[in-house]
Amino acid sequence: MNRTKIEWVKNPDGTQGFTWNPITGCLNHVNGLCKGGGFPCYAYRLANGRLNQRYLANTELFLREGDWPANALTDPFYPRFWPERLQEITNKLRRWGKNRIVHTHEPRGVFVCDMSDLFGIGIPEKWTRRILEKMQYAEQDRFYLLTKQPQNLIKFSPFPDNCWVGVTATNLAALRSALVGLAVIKAKVKYLSFEPLLGGIDIHSPYNIEYSDIQWLIIGAQTRPTVFPKIEWVQEIVEASRQAGIPYFLKDNLAPILPDDKLYWKLGYENGQFTDAKPRQEMPKV
Repeated sequence: MNRTKIEWVKNPDGTQGFTWNPITGCLNHVNGLCKGGGFPCYAYRLANGRLNQRYLANTELFLREGDWPANALTDPFYPRFWPERLQEITNKLRRWGKNRIVHTHEPRGVFVCDMSDLFGIGIPEKWTRRILEKMQYAEQDRFYLLTKQPQNLIKFSPFPDNCWVGVTATNLAALRSALVGLAVIKAKVKYLSFEPLLGGIDIHSPYNIEYSDIQWLIIGAQTRPTVFPKIEWVQEIVEASRQAGIPYFLKDNLAPILPDDKLYWKLGYENGQFTDAKPRQEMPKV
């Protein structure tokens, strides 16, 4: 588990949270789902870059469980399970008696599988269930789950109360699927991530978030290479969020295109003093 620089991954006290990767890799990219603007996601690039040899060295599950395609051992981004990482969640829990769990750490905010997709193509269901079970025991922590495969969420519903369940929607077609997938599950917090925002999204009728149970929106630009969305696309989502009373989180990478308006900027406050304005970054109140 590592401290993360992803802005929206917060601990419950508002400090920066963590990432946790008991699974790496997925097969979403085979269908082009992670190639926004024609470029592969950062997890795919890292797996084929500086993490290449580390991922390729994880062959135990392939050899033990068998029934893997020929390219599994040579593709660093083929799904891999890291069972030893499950203990990173539970090693700060202490069991008293038969059923009582005592937490020995401050509550954490943890983004699960930012180097994969917990519900993605090629991820065995039993892996996902083992990870969800671990999260349920760590009830003091908050877990951010994010997928590009919303149709798979229903198999794991209802989710533990400490799980925030989100879907990435980069365009209107993805938004349609996201709203359908989230509508049929039970989760404490449901959210949408428009990152990267690659096209205009008519977030009103017939896809009006005001009549959904979405509780949070994240908006961001494409990075590496940087491609900014049109400001009109951002404005439409922000206005819909404001009207629906849904908190929205504007990533720092949008700063160069944001208009000078309080809907998009908020003055920071640290150590008793006001700091430079930052993009408005709201969190759900739970």
